[in-house]
Amino acid sequence: MNALVRVEKLRKQFGGLTAVHDLDFSVAKGEIVALLGPNGSGKTTVINMISGAFPPTAGTILFDDKVISGLPAHRIAHHGVARTFQLVRVLPSLTVRQNIVSAVAFRREAIWGEQAETEAEQLLVDVGLSGRGHEMAQDLTYIDQKRMELARALAARPRFLLLDEWLSGLNPTELRVGIDLIVSLRDRGMTVLLVEHIMEAVRALCSRAVVMNVGKKIADGPTAQVLADRHVVSAYLGEGHA
Repeated sequence: MNALVRVEKLRKQFGGLTAVHDLDFSVAKGEIVALLGPNGSGKTTVINMISGAFPPTAGTILFDDKVISGLPAHRIAHHGVARTFQLVRVLPSLTVRQNIVSAVAFRREAIWGEQAETEAEQLLVDVGLSGRGHEMAQDLTYIDQKRMELARALAARPRFLLLDEWLSGLNPTELRVGIDLIVSLRDRGMTVLLVEHIMEAVRALCSRAVVMNVGKKIADGPTAQVLADRHVVSAYLGEGHA
């Protein structure tokens, strides 16, 4: 497998709590891989370590065979890693377009002025916010703020995109649009690690799934096979369902 990302013996401790315990997995170029597990299993902590929000306590993260673990977030972003957040983060006093332009201006190959605004408008078209650039970010609905946040992540021109429950809260029509959008990103050559609880989306999008429980990996393989694994069923539903 031609791995773009490799996580090796990754560990994160907060005082006496081990949130992630010696985690190993990889993501191949062009894959959409699900990172699954019940609440509190350590998924977002993994995302935070890959993106540079948290330094690992131990272990190694490699991106395109270069060690990125422990680097500050802006340097990891410049390597080609972008993310969204469980709780949407916007710049509320700026317009939608200005939120995107701010990301364009701070990426590795930054652009400014009219060129940046033109690119921002195209990104808004890509995520379904065409013609909405003049609106204030704080006035968008929650779903549209999620779209804007994705456009801002894409503005960094990432090779690896971390989506932390980006599809949660969508109605069935919006979910289908969101799934199609993620497929289009893969078709454009992007690699995606998807943290998600909506199994319909996981089955539709992800060829592979890695499952965590209480900080440890309990399964890694083809999605259908993993979701039928009795240890995975037990982790989500309890022993009586396994």
